[in-house]
Amino acid sequence: MNTAAWHYGLLGLPLAFVALPLYVSLPAHYAREYGLPLAQLGALLLAARCIDAVADPWIGRQADRWLRPGRWGAVMGGAAVLMALCFAGLFFPVPQGGSALLAWAGALLVLGYLAYSVLAVTHQAWGARLGGAAVQQTRLVAWREGLGLVGVLAASVLMSQAGWGWTTALLGLGLLLGLAALRRVALPGPEQASPPKDFGLAWRYPAFRRLLAVYALNGIAAAIPATLLLFFVRDRLQAPEWEAAYLLVYFAAAALALPLWLRAVARLGQARSWALGMALAIAGFIGVLGLEAGDRGLFLLVCAVTGAAAGADLAIPGAMLTRVVQRSGLAGHAEGSFFGWWTATTKLNLALAAGLALPLLQGLGYREGARDAASLQALTLCYALLPCLLKALALGLLWRCFGRDKDSL
Repeated sequence: MNTAAWHYGLLGLPLAFVALPLYVSLPAHYAREYGLPLAQLGALLLAARCIDAVADPWIGRQADRWLRPGRWGAVMGGAAVLMALCFAGLFFPVPQGGSALLAWAGALLVLGYLAYSVLAVTHQAWGARLGGAAVQQTRLVAWREGLGLVGVLAASVLMSQAGWGWTTALLGLGLLLGLAALRRVALPGPEQASPPKDFGLAWRYPAFRRLLAVYALNGIAAAIPATLLLFFVRDRLQAPEWEAAYLLVYFAAAALALPLWLRAVARLGQARSWALGMALAIAGFIGVLGLEAGDRGLFLLVCAVTGAAAGADLAIPGAMLTRVVQRSGLAGHAEGSFFGWWTATTKLNLALAAGLALPLLQGLGYREGARDAASLQALTLCYALLPCLLKALALGLLWRCFGRDKDSL
């Protein structure tokens, strides 16, 4: 085990752990327990998410100031406490309904999202500041994202089996352990270096703009199947009882594939390995086009293949961004300025995926629960073919910009 990578990556577990309940479970919980309309909950979540995404570049800029001995502990510790309190307040609210509950939830969502972003952006910038060659950086990111997958799986089990009290307590414990482990990782970087004052500093560098374009295209392609998965399983495969198994296989395959992608990076380089992952994802989604009701086992294979491909998406792009920072000459004091925009793009990808796929699906004639041939064909095309096209565009752009040789950044 790489001890430094473990100590660095452990905070990724509670950060991924908290995301699943807030994004997936909270709307259904409030609708079921407190009778709040889904339309109001959706608008509330969208507004809070937009505020969060807009704040990320500013948070990234501030992270370059926070990442100093004697500063980061207070900032990240305070953000962790705030996030845990907001999580507890959301699932154990004081108001029990009506506009008061909506206002309560809105305020805690905004504060909780902002606290999460402070932790996530600063954590990513810290990893980039650790430096190292391509393989070393990819290993750090792989540990962070791999432990994040463990957090997602743990949250999915706890939400259904242990209840919100235990889930909240274990979130707090995970944050405490993650920050304690991070204290054991030396924070490099020249203390005398002044953090950048230019808000758009990252955009000056063509390599950053090109990499972000690839990352955005690929991210939208990956987010569309996530948005449409439940529709596809329930209506096309007619197998709602298999939903948990499909998710488990997907995330497990992503985690198990991470060591393989590290080997690929050592042999092929980052860009070529990421391109290989995109090609594998395209192959997996092409296999979806022929599936029909009852093809439950075949879709398990699709989940395994696309999950393994997702391991490349998790481990490689963030490590490539670190290389961009290193080659810009700003390593050691400007990582946050790059990762703030990067994190905002990640969140924008999710919004764009829903904004693109759902209206298109409706425009093609699909309605939830429909089982006629035209509706199911529309669902399959949006779930599988649209991501393939976007992945192919991302793959072409990646190869054009970074695929000429192993070390083309």
